[in-house]
Amino acid sequence: MSVRLRLHRMGKKKQPSYRIVAIDSRAARDAKYLENLGTYNPRTEPAAVLLKPERALYWLGQGAQPSDTVRNIFSRQGVLLQWHMQKKGYDEARKQEEIKKWEAAQSERQRRLEAGREQNKKSRKKKKNAAVEAAAAAA
Repeated sequence: MSVRLRLHRMGKKKQPSYRIVAIDSRAARDAKYLENLGTYNPRTEPAAVLLKPERALYWLGQGAQPSDTVRNIFSRQGVLLQWHMQKKGYDEARKQEEIKKWEAAQSERQRRLEAGREQNKKSRKKKKNAAVEAAAAAA
């Protein structure tokens, strides 16, 4: 039996939320799963993720293959970095050092994204004001 780590849909119609589960690869999307590894809610900004990283690492160690979406979630949460370091046999000190570097890079990335959003808001507001002034001048 090959195991996949994938999303299990929950929530009401047009209001999806998902469980991240370990499931037999032949099973249907909402079939019975082996273990619940966490939750993913894409409707919030930013998307809310609650994850059990130690269980995710366990299943990766057992040969489970994550789906593309779950792989992206694991990457953003740092699980794939931990998995990589575990496979390479890093000692605890080096793991901690790498995790600190990764967290610093993630916080910098988040800061840049927020700055870009603010800039976009300002430019949209400027364009809107210019359009209003042009319409007022034409009238």
